[in-house]
Amino acid sequence: MSSMEERGEVGVAAAPGSSGGLGVGAVGAALDTVVGGPSMQEEVGFRRGEGLGPDSDPDEPPPKKRMRLPEGESGKLEERLYSVLCCTVCLDLPKASVYQCTNGHLMCAGCFIHLLADSRLKEEQATCPNCRCEITKSLCCRNLAVEKAVSELPTDCPFCLKQFPRSSLERHQKEECQDRVTQCKYKRIGCPWKGPFHELPAHEEECCHPTKTGTELMGILGEMDQSHSRELTLYNSIFSLLCYEKIGFTEVQFRPYRTDDFITRLYYESPRFTVLNQTWVLKARVNDSERNPNLSCKRTLSFQLILKSKVNSAIECSFLLLKGPYDDVRIKPVIHHHAFSNDTNETDYVPLPITDSVECNKLLAAKNINLRLFIFQIQK
Repeated sequence: MSSMEERGEVGVAAAPGSSGGLGVGAVGAALDTVVGGPSMQEEVGFRRGEGLGPDSDPDEPPPKKRMRLPEGESGKLEERLYSVLCCTVCLDLPKASVYQCTNGHLMCAGCFIHLLADSRLKEEQATCPNCRCEITKSLCCRNLAVEKAVSELPTDCPFCLKQFPRSSLERHQKEECQDRVTQCKYKRIGCPWKGPFHELPAHEEECCHPTKTGTELMGILGEMDQSHSRELTLYNSIFSLLCYEKIGFTEVQFRPYRTDDFITRLYYESPRFTVLNQTWVLKARVNDSERNPNLSCKRTLSFQLILKSKVNSAIECSFLLLKGPYDDVRIKPVIHHHAFSNDTNETDYVPLPITDSVECNKLLAAKNINLRLFIFQIQK
C-alpha cells in the first residue's frame, strides 16, 4: 500500500514537467476509477495528455481553464461591464461623477447626494446600501478610473439608435444626428412644429407662419414681451438697490438643528451677524416643517430674516439671498421687502429660490449651507 502511495506522489510531482510517465498513468487510471471514465473527465476539465506534450508550454494554462463561463452564457464584454460599473443604488450607469465608499462600492453623484440628504432629514448616519459602512463627503472619494471607463462604453442614441461612446454621445445628439428632435426656425412667431432634423428643410419651405399677418403675430409677440419684461424689471430693481446709500452684505452659514418636539424636525439657523450696525439671524426650514420630508420627492427650503437688535424707529429694508462664493447651487435672485420694528422683527417664511429638488438635496447633503445675504436700507 505504501509503495502505491509513493508512486502516486511521484506521478503528481512529475505531471507538470514531464510527458506521459508512470506517475501520469497512475493518476489517469485513478481518475478513471473515481470520476467514472473519460466522459466525466471532460466535464471536470481534465483530459489525459492535453497540454503535457513535449511541444507544449508549461506556463500556458490549459484551454479549459481559460473559459470562466460556458459558451453562450458569457455575453458581450459591455454587458458584463454594465453590471460591474453600475450604481449600487439606482442600478444604472453613472452619467457624471462616481463616488465610492471605503469598501469600493460605487454610487452615482445623484444617489450619493440623495443618501446624504435623507440621512440629514432622518437624523441618521448615512451608510452604503451594500456594506452599511459610514459614508460622508470626507470619507468617500471619486473613482476617476470608473468614470473614464463608463465614458468609453457604447450606448444607443435615442434618436437614430446607433451606438456611440458615452463621451461623444452628447455632441452627436446636439450637432450630428440626423434624427434628433429640432424646432422650426419660426418658433419665435408661434410655429409649434417639432420633428427630426432631416425633415426640417422640407417643413420650413411649407411653414405658413412667415405669411401670417401682423395682427396674428401681435398676440404671440405680446406673450414674449411679458416674459422679457419680468426679467428686465428684476434687473432694473437690483441696479436701483445698488444705488442706495446704506448697503450691507455678509456670508451666512446655516447650521442644522432639531426641534425639542416628540417627533423632532430639522431646521437651520445661522449664528448672529451684524449688517448695517444691526444684529440679525436667519432661519430656514424644509418643506415648511412637513412631518416626514424624507418621504417626499419634492423638497424645498424657505427662510426668514429676524432682527435681534432693539430699534428706536422702524427700518424699512429690501433683502435677497444668493449662492455663496464657493457653492455650485443655482439660486434665482428674488427681492423681498419688510419694515422691521420692535413689534415686527421677523419676516414671513419665504421660499429660497432654488431651481428644483436636486439643488435642494445638494444643500441638505452639505455639512452647512453657505449663502450670501444682501440688505438694502431704504432712506425715508
